[in-house]
Amino acid sequence: MELLLLSNSTNHGRPMFAHAAEVFEEVAAGDQVTFVPYALANWDDYADRVTAALGAFGIAVTSAHRAPEPDRAILEARVVMMGGGNTFRLLDSLDRLDVIEGLGERVRSGATRYMGASAGTNVVCPTIRTTNDMPICRPRSFDALGLVPFQINLHYVDADPTSTYMGETREERIEEFLEENDCPVLAMYEGSWLRVSGERAVMTGRARLFRRGESDTLAHGSDVSKLISETPVFDGGRRPRKGVSQGLQAPLR
Repeated sequence: MELLLLSNSTNHGRPMFAHAAEVFEEVAAGDQVTFVPYALANWDDYADRVTAALGAFGIAVTSAHRAPEPDRAILEARVVMMGGGNTFRLLDSLDRLDVIEGLGERVRSGATRYMGASAGTNVVCPTIRTTNDMPICRPRSFDALGLVPFQINLHYVDADPTSTYMGETREERIEEFLEENDCPVLAMYEGSWLRVSGERAVMTGRARLFRRGESDTLAHGSDVSKLISETPVFDGGRRPRKGVSQGLQAPLR
């Protein structure tokens, strides 16, 4: 299985994908890339921008939405590039095309190499529950491609200790997820990406790895291959029951 999972497609002051040009060339390996633009509303504009950006590295691109049968274009691609935007809209689109199971099987078997940025990275997880996006539409399920057995949070930012902002920080939101689910969350700062090749997974750039009750800062070049063998457990949060005393709350394990 070959995955290139970017936190973001564009770094400040640089052209789209320029910060990861070499690794895009490595994963594409001379093959045409099938771009999936459905995380944004304007498919034509998005496809044109990605075609120009990857074309600057000598990578040929065709967009799935311009194919007579977009589902077949995705499922027959040797390389897929899943664009960023709104994760709910992207997952809903993939479900409506009925490609989630088939694409997952092809990527796991090595028939298709997968590249994604932002929302396109979110959908490789077991679910999209750690996206930052608003649910602007309602997919049938939060279940995603499940190409990795852990969750990812993108565009991660640390809280500013001098800020007067009183809303939840990103760290607090991830901790809330972990109260309900026993599943690692890899939080990737902008400019970083995760490269998975077979059973090996390596971070480029900075990241934080959250587990229930703890977190670790990962330096550039960190090997996170141990995450590939995780077994996530979802939906274990405590809930009240009508007519039943709750008593004392047991600590989370």
